[in-house]
Parts: sequence; structure tokens; C-alpha cells
Amino acid sequence: MENNYKGKSGLQRIINACGYSMAGLGEAFRHEAAFRQELLLAAVLLPIALFSKKSGSDKALLIGSVMLVLIVELLNSAVESLTDRVSLEIHPLAKKAKDLGSAAVLLSLFTVAIVWGLIFL
Repeated sequence: MENNYKGKSGLQRIINACGYSMAGLGEAFRHEAAFRQELLLAAVLLPIALFSKKSGSDKALLIGSVMLVLIVELLNSAVESLTDRVSLEIHPLAKKAKDLGSAAVLLSLFTVAIVWGLIFL
């Protein structure tokens, strides 16, 4: 059964998906201060991880923990945007959704601190 709401398939789908992803990164960079700050953190930490004398698995953990922060921040921004799209009215469920997203970002930042601390200390 064909879904009329689905887009292209095959190579065209991959090309379109890359375009949507780049647009999302651009939106986050232009409009999300927290994403820019975390990107700056990544710009500092990723080279340290890559050029450290740690093992490959340690480097993967260091890099993965930093990338996790960026991923969670993008998802948090998506939740916030969708919540605002539904209604700008102050509502307990909207606050809950935004607070949960923020908590996820905080936990991902704690993960960076723990992973980096355990590997470097």
C-alpha cells in the first residue's frame, strides 16, 4: 500500500534528508544560543580528544559524550519549537515538556563531565 505522504525513495531520499539535516543545523546555529555554546564546547573538546594519547575506545567515549550533548540539544530545541507551535499559552504540560527537555540536556552535560573526568583523571 502506497503512502501518499511519503517523499522520494532511494538516492533522492538520502539527498533530501541531507538537505533537511543541514537546514536543521543551520536553524539551530542561527536561533539557539545554547546550541552555539555547546558547539563551541565541542570545538574545544573534540580536538583534545582526537589528539590525546588515549586509546581508540577512550577517544570514542570522549567524542561520543560531546556529540551526545549536541544531539540532545537539537532534540530539546525541536520539542520547544513544537510546543510553541501548538500554543504560546503558558500551560503546565508545555512547561513539563520544556523542563524535561532541559533536564535531558543537563544530564548529557553531566555525562561529558563524568566521561572526561574518568578518562583524564
